[in-house]
Amino acid sequence: MEFIIELALVITLSVFLCIAAFALKFLTFGGAIASLVIGIIVGAFGGFEWFVLLMIFVMTGFAATRVSFMKKKAAGLQEGVSGERTHMNILGVGIPPCIFAVLAYFAGDEHALIMTIGFIASISVAAADTVASEIGVKDQNVWLCTTFKHVPPGTNGGISVLGTVVALVAAFATSLLGWLVLYQELNLYLLIPTIAGFIGCYLDSILGATLEDRGYISKYTNNATTGVMGALIAMAMAYFII
Repeated sequence: MEFIIELALVITLSVFLCIAAFALKFLTFGGAIASLVIGIIVGAFGGFEWFVLLMIFVMTGFAATRVSFMKKKAAGLQEGVSGERTHMNILGVGIPPCIFAVLAYFAGDEHALIMTIGFIASISVAAADTVASEIGVKDQNVWLCTTFKHVPPGTNGGISVLGTVVALVAAFATSLLGWLVLYQELNLYLLIPTIAGFIGCYLDSILGATLEDRGYISKYTNNATTGVMGALIAMAMAYFII
């Protein structure tokens, strides 16, 4: 009965939040549907707390989008027309958390901690990358991560001091919130998804400067790939440390 109540709450909140995000033009219609599906999957397999953590990330991403939005739009660096996310944006960052929520469900209690760390890390990667992209573009001193040559803001694989700092802060904040939401306590283990989240964000830049920039992969594939890679890195770290 508890599962049914939690699932009903997840579905209700998902529908409400997706409608609100669509009305506020944070999401396209397709983006709202994709968000609804991802929210329900994470809530059904991971539990209500996992769903809450995912929603915190989503709202943080929306907030980061609005930071200096008019300047980003004037420079042509915004998502969509008014910062809205499409279904491809949502799937790119949402598939990794879904994967690890489902895996955790079938892995059982024996591997619960490692799987949870992987889930937190997958969101930490997405948060770090989103905040670095949305806020980091304000920094005009940008270097290509592979050659360290100066490039214009918004270039695939471009990194900056501001982007690097906010990415690290976002990775830590996400991991901290994740640990508090899922375990209601503080533990140094939260540094594992923090580190993995930051590494995943940097890997996103590397793939952006190489495979994405050459058209071999899309930015959505890049987001999904590095989200999974960050989670796997975190799980590997947890396996040897814990």
